[in-house]
Amino acid sequence: MLKDLKILLGIPEDDTSQDSKLNLILSGTRSRLKALLGGQDPPESLGYIITDVAVIRFNKIGSEGLSSHSVEGESLSFSDDDFAGYREDIQTYLDSQEEAKRGRVRFL
Repeated sequence: MLKDLKILLGIPEDDTSQDSKLNLILSGTRSRLKALLGGQDPPESLGYIITDVAVIRFNKIGSEGLSSHSVEGESLSFSDDDFAGYREDIQTYLDSQEEAKRGRVRFL
């Protein structure tokens, strides 16, 4: 996942100067997703959420707490919820898990 994150951020694979920061971001993002999944470890199928949100969090470094920022005509807005764009995907996954938990009754 670190390799994918570096590709998305344009960081050369052999540049290890930010690896500890990137791993911390990935770990925190994975933990938050785990909480959103009710304590379940995120499956590989939701790995893209971890990577995408890690990019969002990396890009917010130095701008924590801001909801918007304007400089010389350039305006940036930050969402309070980095997972907002993925809520539907998370809910779909949780719903599929509920379906899988529902057992079938067979009479022999």
